[in-house]
Amino acid sequence: MSLADLLHYLRLGGVTLALLLFGSLLALGVAIERLLALWNVSAESRALGESVGKHLLRGDVAAARTAAERSEAVASDVFIAGFDRLARGGGNGQALESAVDRERTQMGLKMKRNLWMLGTIGATAPFVGLFGTVAGIMKSFKDLGLDVQAGGTGGSAAVMTGISEALVVTAVGILVAVEAVVLYNYFQARLARVNTELRLLAEEFVELLREKAGAVRPVTIDSTPPAATAEGA
Repeated sequence: MSLADLLHYLRLGGVTLALLLFGSLLALGVAIERLLALWNVSAESRALGESVGKHLLRGDVAAARTAAERSEAVASDVFIAGFDRLARGGGNGQALESAVDRERTQMGLKMKRNLWMLGTIGATAPFVGLFGTVAGIMKSFKDLGLDVQAGGTGGSAAVMTGISEALVVTAVGILVAVEAVVLYNYFQARLARVNTELRLLAEEFVELLREKAGAVRPVTIDSTPPAATAEGA
């Protein structure tokens, strides 16, 4: 297809074809943005989980928290939520597990950001294309009627040409829908795998933190001056 043919179909498609092309570009933009956002999420989270786990196995909770705070991994917020709960005296029972699971759920929602656009484009693009085709066919028959009223022959060749050109919009709508659905399913599968890995990391983290919680005692600094001794009185 030459550039002249492409411009010809763009002119015939009008607003409908412009909307479909915009949806295609939007789907690509969302895919690129999510791909960059999820880049190395699993690897960075696993590395942080190993680092935090090593510190906890040695009983060094402070070093484990420092490692989580200094990390830029997505899972760092999950670990910090657990340490915060432990510091507030929630190392036992369901409090610690609930705090970690809550933060992990919020992180999962953040990773799904903008994916609804892919689902929406994939579901609506075929109907937008069909609407453009119906509008094009209606225009073709309208032009045929005007030609007959003007004394023309009203041959079917012009109508068939108009219909074939109108069907291009439906074809584009299907292609855009396929693009969006493929990208949506890819990210859904990838996020399912990432969420599973994060859940396993969180469960292991909670177990280690619970084991060490009984042995950890908060360090307090006594600011009260020592009582004067008899010799210093």
